[in-house]
Amino acid sequence: MLLQQAPGSSNPILGFLPIILIFAIFYFLLFLPMQRQKKQQQKMIRELQKGATVLTNGGLIGVIDKLDDDTIVLRVRPDNVKLELARNAVAALLGEGGLRKP
Repeated sequence: MLLQQAPGSSNPILGFLPIILIFAIFYFLLFLPMQRQKKQQQKMIRELQKGATVLTNGGLIGVIDKLDDDTIVLRVRPDNVKLELARNAVAALLGEGGLRKP
């Protein structure tokens, strides 16, 4: 006769182990990189300087003419139009060759 375990006598933690592993994988593959990218974006926004060429979330490219705590004044070519934007509207710093790596 074979010995059989009674149903339900296994360790309940083993039943949750796959779910816990899936959450851990999601954290390391999705959430952690998003947090790092958000921190880099916030650092870039804090370190903006007058004269820097930037790309906004709306696709405008211009040169920072004036900085305040929460806003920037962006000078856009060809007519040197000045636009006041929120600092958070800046998507990336641009160098001479395009996007500047962080």
